[in-house]
Amino acid sequence: MTIKVGDRLPDVKFKIMGSDGPADLASSDVFKGKKVAFFAVPGAFTPTCHRNHLPGYLEHAAALHAKGVDTIAVTAVNDVFVMNEWKKATGAGDKIVFLADGAAVFAKAIGLDLDATVPGLGIRSKRYAMLVDDGVVKVLNVEDVPSKADASSAVALLKEI
Repeated sequence: MTIKVGDRLPDVKFKIMGSDGPADLASSDVFKGKKVAFFAVPGAFTPTCHRNHLPGYLEHAAALHAKGVDTIAVTAVNDVFVMNEWKKATGAGDKIVFLADGAAVFAKAIGLDLDATVPGLGIRSKRYAMLVDDGVVKVLNVEDVPSKADASSAVALLKEI
């Protein structure tokens, strides 16, 4: 079943890079009591994700916060080490929380996993953006084509907040 507006996000564990190395972070800790601009990409460092999708969230971070967003977070079906290097490479610093979903547990739990085994990428996440308020999906924009970052862009999400 695919998640929809009005649904509560499942409680799963993401991996983040902590000061002592990889650490678990429960999705409930990411979303509880917060308004979160949350987006997913098929893969860190892939062309659309790296050049188009994530940079828009960095560029519009202040505008998102001005509209009441507490946290901006990104997830991908990549390991925590790749996500940490992507964070460094983008200069995101503390503007975006990078959540590794290495085994696609979250993507599968919300029904937004993507089978990209034919081009050699394995199971990934569909590209989407959502506004989550205290764990409940308020806005959900899923891309029809993985190589596009239009409906899931920061600009599109800002228009719906």
